[in-house]
Amino acid sequence: QVQLVESGGGVVKAGGSLRLSCTPSRRPFSSYAMSWFRQAPGKEREFVAAIRQNGVTDYADFVKGRSTISRDNAKNTAYLQMSSLKAEDTAVYYCAVGLVASTNGNHYSYWGQGTQVTVSS
Repeated sequence: QVQLVESGGGVVKAGGSLRLSCTPSRRPFSSYAMSWFRQAPGKEREFVAAIRQNGVTDYADFVKGRSTISRDNAKNTAYLQMSSLKAEDTAVYYCAVGLVASTNGNHYSYWGQGTQVTVSS
């Protein structure tokens, strides 16, 4: 069993920035692909970004150029740096880990509890 601890959510004005963090309880952290998903009220969960074990990244079109996913294996932590935030970015953001990076949430075995991001206009 892997537990994921997320942090960094909050309320920010449109155009602002936030950095989300995700720390799995199990090592070695470097053996996992890490991803972020989000779910807004009344909407389906959607893929945001992923980072493979080798550091290769993937992004959803709606965050390309505005967000950066990264990992620090020494700190056992993955990050999602978001900037130029918009009201439509408001959602609960979830961290997920798995052996393979995928845009399909069903491919991930472990999920964090979620952290709320609210962007005020």
